[in-house]
Amino acid sequence: MLCANCGAENIEGVDQCEACGQSMQRDRSHLSAIEKSMLKDRISDLDPREVLTVAPTASVKEVLNLLVDNRVGCVVIAESGIPVGIFSERDVLVKLGNSPAEFEDKPISDYMTTNPETLESSAKIAFAVHQMDMGHYRHLPIVDQTGVVTGIISVRDILRYLNEKIAS
Repeated sequence: MLCANCGAENIEGVDQCEACGQSMQRDRSHLSAIEKSMLKDRISDLDPREVLTVAPTASVKEVLNLLVDNRVGCVVIAESGIPVGIFSERDVLVKLGNSPAEFEDKPISDYMTTNPETLESSAKIAFAVHQMDMGHYRHLPIVDQTGVVTGIISVRDILRYLNEKIAS
């Protein structure tokens, strides 16, 4: 939806334009109960999981072991708690291919996705869904107001939330 004030594109249902801060209030009577919930509920309602973090100097082998040992889909690469990258199971397939052993002693910083998108836990679930869809992300690090990573959400968390809303 376009902001009437500045013309910036925003996701449907946001209260304020992300670009200029002007009100985006519109009639929401046509929205379903689930859509209204997604526009009201916050990421904190998803109860973000603890996130595994490593330094950019960690080896590919260390990160692969973390993924396997903890049965998780990604690891956040952080410096002083600030996310500088993310490395996921998709990165294993795309960047390391079928011979990850060749890369095991290299630093993860050579293969991570840099500058990951993040959100604060106060962001609306609808915004997280939009961001994940537009960026083709399956994981989204959650940060506090200082930018320090505090948790992570995944597509599974969104699906679980939607399933609970449908069942209620």
